[in-house]
Amino acid sequence: MKILVIEDDADIASNIGQYFEDKGHQLDFAFNGAHGLALATAERFDLIILDLMLPGLDGLEICKRLRRKSSYVPILMLTSKSSELDRVLGLEIGADDYVTKPFSIMELMARVKAIFRRIEKIQDKEQDETYDVIHAGDMIINTEKRSVTINGSMVEVTSKEFDLLLHFARNPERVFTRSQLLDKVWGYGHEGYEHTVNSHINRLRSKIEDNPAKPRFIITVWGVGYKFADLKKQVTDV
Repeated sequence: MKILVIEDDADIASNIGQYFEDKGHQLDFAFNGAHGLALATAERFDLIILDLMLPGLDGLEICKRLRRKSSYVPILMLTSKSSELDRVLGLEIGADDYVTKPFSIMELMARVKAIFRRIEKIQDKEQDETYDVIHAGDMIINTEKRSVTINGSMVEVTSKEFDLLLHFARNPERVFTRSQLLDKVWGYGHEGYEHTVNSHINRLRSKIEDNPAKPRFIITVWGVGYKFADLKKQVTDV
């Protein structure tokens, strides 16, 4: 793999680099946020290991900017024990997972392997599925282009918002708990992070609903979770 390590602690960066290089991977390093973002946007990496606290641009801002791009790269965030809120924000913005400092290299490697196992499962599933266009009322979801339009107007959604919306739209009228959505869409089941689902649904509603207070697409099932309304969905193979 080609890995970018954005970490201002030279000792930590060196330990990570030594381990992965011994395994035959290629590494690049950045010791501040601006340089890290420049490298991440200029080159193609298989993985970015991103420290949360950095001089200049912090890890949250870097993650946010990278997730605005159409190309996807896995991001493993490094955080401190005292930054619970930042970890939550990192996961909501689009980090794939996190490791809390201090950590062992074995723990870091286990997290990396878990990320790529999840990606392989998603890719295998996508290869088995025909690209389709999902119609839900006046909403059109194009799975190949990963685009969403309502009444012919493009709706800008993040990568994770699209994945969440697509999961709902492919399973109309099925009720999902927050834990199930975490597992299916995010690929992890950390207890206590269910509010990540809530915040993504709230943002989605603000983009796709005429009146987010009275949604017609993503419906709350009180005491259980959420479901996608079946608006005479039609699926047409592309």
